[in-house]
Amino acid sequence: MDITEIILEQHAQQRAAFAQLEEFPKKDVEGLEALWKRLVIFLETHAEAEERYFYPHLLEKGTGAADADDGTVEGEVEDAIKDHNKIRDAIGRADEAKVGSDEWWQAVTDADIANSEHMGEEERQDLRDFRDHASLQLRHDIAVEFLRYQATKAATGIEPVNKDAEEYVEDPKAELEEAEGKAEPAKKASAKKASPKK
Repeated sequence: MDITEIILEQHAQQRAAFAQLEEFPKKDVEGLEALWKRLVIFLETHAEAEERYFYPHLLEKGTGAADADDGTVEGEVEDAIKDHNKIRDAIGRADEAKVGSDEWWQAVTDADIANSEHMGEEERQDLRDFRDHASLQLRHDIAVEFLRYQATKAATGIEPVNKDAEEYVEDPKAELEEAEGKAEPAKKASAKKASPKK
């Protein structure tokens, strides 16, 4: 098991999931909503697992690969966090729109475009950089943590929270803790909104 291979495999699954959504019968709104919800959970648990388990190690081991922003590993990771935020923002716009509407499809398309651009950069930069500088054992250990996290969150998903890319590069753990603090009130508000009124 190798985290760089796991991420590559999941990228292929994400591309396939967007394609399935595009080819799904447009009048089947219930089906579109179900496919979209499953994809959103996958995208967010994938991004959060990268931010928790992959990028902190990349910052320690990497040097900057291919066309990395400013040629540094810090530029690579900062760009990746910004990409995740763009994807989250597009997902948020889709969640505010009526499933199947023009606005919804535009937001889904924006998420697909942002995700496609991010995956291409990550494959050229981050994964290559990590394969060149991290041991097979470390790549295995991160894959175990990554998959365990995703599996525990897959059924219900997680609250998406944008990260400050520059703060993340400076101190990933502190930025993750701050984001987790932001997610708690949002979870409570969401639960309150979903609970039936008496």
